[in-house]
Amino acid sequence: MDIWLLSSMILMVWVGLAVIRVVIGPTAPDRVVVLDTINIIVETTMILLSVAFKEAILIDVAIVYALLSFVGTLYIVKYLGREK
Repeated sequence: MDIWLLSSMILMVWVGLAVIRVVIGPTAPDRVVVLDTINIIVETTMILLSVAFKEAILIDVAIVYALLSFVGTLYIVKYLGREK
């Protein structure tokens, strides 16, 4: 098995563990941090898969996904800041 595909599968296991943490997270800010971590892991997996399959388009998709997840995180934090 290719090392890049094996690395991607290991990262997806980490995403599964992070999803469990989202479900049992004690507070909303904890859940936001874990969701941001999941986004970073998914972006990393996209880049590893682009190397494994030799497809440059996946890097472009990872960059757009990173920008959108950053903006989404900012809006969630802004919303949570208004609750208090």
